Amino acid sequence: MWHRGHRPAAEHFRGVLKELGLHDTTFTTRTTADQAEVELGLTGSPTIFVDGQAPFTEPGRAAGLTCRVFHTPDGLAGLPATGQLRQVLADAS
Repeated sequence: MWHRGHRPAAEHFRGVLKELGLHDTTFTTRTTADQAEVELGLTGSPTIFVDGQAPFTEPGRAAGLTCRVFHTPDGLAGLPATGQLRQVLADAS
């Protein structure tokens, strides 16, 4: 997971893991400030990777060091909705 201000994203992620009973699942956060790291698939901050994939990346979205918004059932937001993240993690577990 990459996020310039990673705390809200990490707390959200941790909460959904706990909710799913995935207490032993670990994750890392990483602050990226180098354009060269964009090659890793960073499509804005935060970019969330699950099993090496970025499930919230929209097709055709250019990689870059930018702020990002997520399309949620309630409109645009700075993080995916809890239900969206729950589904991605449940599918991966």
